[in-house]
Amino acid sequence: MATKKPATKPATPTTDLSNLKVTTTTGNKVCKPFVLEVMVFAPDSGFKIEVNIERSCTPQADPIWKLVFDLYKKKKVGEGFDQIVHVSYTGKTPVEQKGLAATAVNGINDKQADVTVNRIGPAVTELENAKNMTPQELEAAKANIQDGSSAFAKFAL
Repeated sequence: MATKKPATKPATPTTDLSNLKVTTTTGNKVCKPFVLEVMVFAPDSGFKIEVNIERSCTPQADPIWKLVFDLYKKKKVGEGFDQIVHVSYTGKTPVEQKGLAATAVNGINDKQADVTVNRIGPAVTELENAKNMTPQELEAAKANIQDGSSAFAKFAL
């Protein structure tokens, strides 16, 4: 015949917690780089632009958020595209960094899509002929991309 074990009583709550020590700790910071494609669009016939949000990391494991545009041109022969321009914009302020990080989580909203297609896209497409641009034209195209990218990041918030 099996014997029953006596039931255990639940612990009686105590109000004296002086013998309990709790210490909060933080581990080493971790930052994992990644690239997330958030949009592909055709700024002009025979072209496409891929828009990526990229997170790279400092040696101290702090994230660095970037907005990346890669311009591709349709191959003259065969299928596919050749990459002809790569543009990377690093958020310059904490607000821009936060906006780019938010885009990685939430995707592109309507205002961001509008600034990408109507402002940044045409400026990136202009860079196809960067070798033939005057220094002033090149700086103007870069300024358009920078201003549009800053707006893109802020529109995420």
